[in-house]
Amino acid sequence: MSFVSRARSSVFVVALFAASASFAQAATSGTAFQMAVAENTATDTSIAEFYSQNGFDPVWTGDTPEHKARRAALIRALSTTDMHGLPGARFDAPALIAMMQEASSTRDLGRIEAELSRVFVKYANELRSGATSPAQIDSGLVRTVERRSADEHLQRLVAGGGEQYFQELMPQSRQYRALMKQKKVLETLIEKGGWGETVPISKLERGNTGGNVIKLRNRLVAMGYLRPTASPEYDDALLTAVQAFQTAHGLEPDGVAGQGTITEINRPVSERLKAVYVALERERWLPKERGDRHILVNQADFSAKIVDDGLVTFETRAVIGKNTHDRRSPEFSDEMEHMVINPSWYVPRSIITKEYLPKLQANPNAVGHIQITDRGGRKVNRGAVDFTQFTARNFPFSMRQPPSKSNALGLVKFMFPNKYNIYLHDTPQKSLFAREVRAFSHGCIRLAQPFEFAYALLAKQEEDPKAFFHRVLNTGKETKVNLESPVPVHLIYRTAYIGPKGEVQYRRDVYDRDRKIWEALQKAGVALPDVQG
Repeated sequence: MSFVSRARSSVFVVALFAASASFAQAATSGTAFQMAVAENTATDTSIAEFYSQNGFDPVWTGDTPEHKARRAALIRALSTTDMHGLPGARFDAPALIAMMQEASSTRDLGRIEAELSRVFVKYANELRSGATSPAQIDSGLVRTVERRSADEHLQRLVAGGGEQYFQELMPQSRQYRALMKQKKVLETLIEKGGWGETVPISKLERGNTGGNVIKLRNRLVAMGYLRPTASPEYDDALLTAVQAFQTAHGLEPDGVAGQGTITEINRPVSERLKAVYVALERERWLPKERGDRHILVNQADFSAKIVDDGLVTFETRAVIGKNTHDRRSPEFSDEMEHMVINPSWYVPRSIITKEYLPKLQANPNAVGHIQITDRGGRKVNRGAVDFTQFTARNFPFSMRQPPSKSNALGLVKFMFPNKYNIYLHDTPQKSLFAREVRAFSHGCIRLAQPFEFAYALLAKQEEDPKAFFHRVLNTGKETKVNLESPVPVHLIYRTAYIGPKGEVQYRRDVYDRDRKIWEALQKAGVALPDVQG
């Protein structure tokens, strides 16, 4: 918490306890209080239900130590929303304190009681589950966000002793806490003027000298990738610093400061801070229980990981959906139930009608590696069909690619059945994994090391997972292998995150989703401090 936040919180709490005197002076007619609470919660069914069930006992406006502690905890929380990147202006703690200080009747207390509960529930929901709704921001944000009812929040508050529940509302993940720290670091940098002068776009590499090299060196020193030095040369130390920067930003670590690298180096602190604000919001959207073992696919990082008890135990490169409106990989969570070794590829209807039907109309023997089948699963004789008579709407056939090394899904796929028809799989197009930006698929996630991924999953249920996998693979038959314990899968998109050693990582916004989320946060009232480079 900043000095300003601490000071503001202390002032608010002192004023809050002064307001207790107003409460003590107010009338205490139970009926009048109940009527006031009922009137002021009438438009919020869940809050009204809570008070109806608890006999309209006050949660906030009583004069006991418990009531005072709850009021203090609420005002303290509302005065430090900036720590979480939440829109503090929506809660207006000073106005709440003024309302309490001015209370002079039981009806006033009833109105204040209802307002404190309303503000508390709004704060609790935004801190726990986010200030925005993902589905309203982008069609690819299909994540279901866990939100508690007002009734449940209030019940847990009363049962949990107040202060304890406020602590529990914040996401408990290491990632969230680390992002909060990075937010403070970046805000301090902005106060001090940022990272200094930008670097002209050019190609700089080992052996170069001159003013642009000095600007590059100064920028990397300011960012913490290089110790201060006055050398004008692109020496080994500068090359190592460039490589470290490239690694931390998802760039090919070749040590050459070309256009792509310098563009990332020149991004201002404010842009990185926006990414952290968005990452905090995304973290609030995620399920609170991720699973002791879970799979994490970060689309912006083009990676897939297996995480066991908070530690990454396996990681591989990934290819995600192409950056077009109908191919971008969605974000959601589910459970992986099984894998299919030697899979067939059952071609999605969208690919059949958009890509293959036009080819078949031009040449019935096109895409010959794909079988055409009727509704009964029988193979269709292409020569006996006039494909020109069909449209995308009335095409009556299905298409299937049998198991093989050239199958579009490779030799294994990993299934977490979902309505988006998204899964993880092998691919014969291995060269794509050498690319820096790996957005090429129709939406599914392709893995660079699918066999090793399978071994890691099977290790929990097979004594020799590698031997088991290859024994099944060598049959050449399509075989479903169930996971004895389903594994949660989280398809996320994180352009700012903290690595396992505490290192800060940034990635490019390949789908332009972070920009949309930032705009939604701004509309909600989130604002950056005065921005500089």
